[in-house]
Amino acid sequence: MDFTGKTAVVTGGAKGIGGAAATRLLESGALVVVLDMDGPRAIERLAPFGARGRFIRCDVSKSDEVRDAFKQIEAEYSSVTILVNNAGIQRYSTVSETTEEEWDYVMDVNLKSAFLCAKYCIPLMKEGVIIHVSSVQGFMTQHNVAPYTTSKTGMLGLMRSIAVDYAPHVRSVAVCPGSVDTPMLRWSVNQSPDPEAVLREVRQMHLTERMAAPAEVANLILYLASDDAAFITGQAFRIDGGLGLTIPGSKRA
Repeated sequence: MDFTGKTAVVTGGAKGIGGAAATRLLESGALVVVLDMDGPRAIERLAPFGARGRFIRCDVSKSDEVRDAFKQIEAEYSSVTILVNNAGIQRYSTVSETTEEEWDYVMDVNLKSAFLCAKYCIPLMKEGVIIHVSSVQGFMTQHNVAPYTTSKTGMLGLMRSIAVDYAPHVRSVAVCPGSVDTPMLRWSVNQSPDPEAVLREVRQMHLTERMAAPAEVANLILYLASDDAAFITGQAFRIDGGLGLTIPGSKRA
């Protein structure tokens, strides 16, 4: 897949899934702008690609910062072909335990950021695609993740609305990963008193008996961004190693 001459914006592109997506797009010839707060990691990732990689420090949950970032992008590149709404955080709590501040923080980073970036990016798209990195938890959930699963479910509604409102010149799709071996997942696991036991459990939840690598999700993002996927819009794609496919306790001896 050749992305030469195309401009992509990746939020949260310094590490994890976003970092892998930024790298794969650059390897495929795209100009890539990473919006992130982690300047050192983003710059290190982009450095091998020279002028085709651009970092803009941006808190994508803040309207003024997103607006200013896309003004810079318009001035430098004039248009955008691909937006990857990837920035996200994980927090653990139930509805009754979640503070209003924590709820707002998760919604702002995971969901509001996707809205803001789409809002300011779509006017720069003549023909383009927006890829929202949601989660398998957009379809199911687990205990103690109320803010996170709500935000990731909301992304699917946003994805569909954009697909309908901006067809035919903008496509809008979502990828919904299961467990991916990212810094965010490692942070989550380390909240447990026994991280190794949690990692074993996480692996065993998937039919593949492992977590995904960020590059595997990035490869799906790359395909959905390509002309090969030009007839795909308004759909969410699970890349989850079979997570949730079986009924608990049904595994063969």
